[in-house]
Amino acid sequence: MTAAATSRTGVTARDVAAAEEGVRLDRWFRRNYPQIGFGRLAKLLRTGQVRVDGKRAKPGQRLVAGQSIRVPPLDEADAAPAGRQRAPVAVTEEDAQALHDAVLYQDDDILVINKPSGLAVQGGSGTRRHLDGMLDTLQFEADERPRLVHRLDKDTSGVLVLARNAQAAAKLANLFRGRDVEKTYWALVVGVPNPARGEISVALAKRPGRGGEKMVADAEEGRPAVTGYAIAEAVGGRMAWLVLHPRTGRTHQLRAHCLELGTPIVGDGKYGGAGAFIDGVANRLHLHARKISFRHPGTGKRVTVEAPLTGHMAETWKFFGFDPNSILEHR
Repeated sequence: MTAAATSRTGVTARDVAAAEEGVRLDRWFRRNYPQIGFGRLAKLLRTGQVRVDGKRAKPGQRLVAGQSIRVPPLDEADAAPAGRQRAPVAVTEEDAQALHDAVLYQDDDILVINKPSGLAVQGGSGTRRHLDGMLDTLQFEADERPRLVHRLDKDTSGVLVLARNAQAAAKLANLFRGRDVEKTYWALVVGVPNPARGEISVALAKRPGRGGEKMVADAEEGRPAVTGYAIAEAVGGRMAWLVLHPRTGRTHQLRAHCLELGTPIVGDGKYGGAGAFIDGVANRLHLHARKISFRHPGTGKRVTVEAPLTGHMAETWKFFGFDPNSILEHR
């Protein structure tokens, strides 16, 4: 779901979300305005009533996160409710307080939060509770609703950056497309990698599977994916706490790469199957976005934010006696 602003003339400006990067304009309309047929959309584009960043556009144009899509006033036939439209998310007082408590960094342009495991970043089929639907509660005193500029998997916890205005969203989207954003993840894996530190360079491609689409190693058709890793601590030969540095940003990259190492992430049944579960350890994904570092979209200065462990991962670290403050960040 994208942030929207409606003018007095009835024109709506919709911002392209990070997860919508690369989507064709006609498919974007099919998702957000399923009641508008292709013929009607073609006419709106041809007459310049639908524009992208103020410019005329074509149905097959690929969208970029942070772009603004002009949607003209819709007549009754166009605006009639469609069954595929998502219902608004009800934000409880408990949810609102939890999100406020999750704020790690805040200024006029950006917010950084510690996203809890189990909260989806965006809605989708069967997902009614998601962060995107709760962003109004994080607007605070800003004039605009926060915008998503990147995402984490539903079951991954940790640092998530939000833009507080359109300009910051566009600049941050460009940063996240490049390689100037440094990310550090922590994972608990089954087994201990050998060697203890190194780099995984395995191209990944999306393939259908029983539990939905998965990323698999594919040297011919896959997209390049590189991850640096190092062992922070091991539990005998059974498990290891890994520090992970993704050099690229493929879907499920860390989960697929840990599997390629022969050490699936604990609780990751989608990739590791039954071998990803350990007796006595919470059977939930043990992957945490620990730290992020990037150039501020306004000042250009480096911003570095760390997210403390929460929930089941904090409990697991305590159980094994891991000290989150005891290690240097391996590069």
